[in-house]
Amino acid sequence: MNFKSMGVGMLVMLAITVIWTAVDVGRAWLSPAAFYIDPTDTERVDLGRRLYAAHCAACHGQKLEGQPNWRIRRANGRLPAPRHDESGHTWHHPDAVLFDITRHGMVPGRTAPADYASDMPAYEQILTDEEIIAVLAYIKSTWPEDIQQLQREVNQNAEQGGAR
Repeated sequence: MNFKSMGVGMLVMLAITVIWTAVDVGRAWLSPAAFYIDPTDTERVDLGRRLYAAHCAACHGQKLEGQPNWRIRRANGRLPAPRHDESGHTWHHPDAVLFDITRHGMVPGRTAPADYASDMPAYEQILTDEEIIAVLAYIKSTWPEDIQQLQREVNQNAEQGGAR
C-alpha cells in the first residue's frame, strides 16, 4: 500500500469518525423532546442504583435526600446538591434536560440561568450515555406513581414544545 492510498483511507476514516461523533453530540446537545427514560426497566434500574451509589450519593444522598438546606445558597453563592426524591424538583424537568444536566453539568444559559454557578460536574467523561440513562431510570423508579405520572406529563409537554 502506498502513502497516497493510506492517506485517503485515513481521511475516509476521519470523516466517518467526525460524522459519527457529530450525530452523537447532536443528539445529546439537542436533547430531543421525545426522549423518555423508562423507570420500569429493572436491569437498567439495578445498574443505575449501583452507579448512583458510586457517583451521585456522596452529594445527593444515599436516599436521594440531597444536602441539608439544599434551597439555601452557601456563602460562595452556590446551592447545595438538591434532592432527587419526590420532594425535590428533579421530576419537574423532562428526561432530556435531566440527561443534559447529568452529561454536561449545569451549563449557564442552557440548563441553568445565565449567571448560575454550580458544583454539579459533567459526567460525559465518567459515565457512558447508557449509564447516565440508568442512573436517571433508578432515580425515577423511586418516585411514587403519582409523581411518575406528573413527570410523564412534563415529558409530554416538552415533546409538544413546552417549557423546560
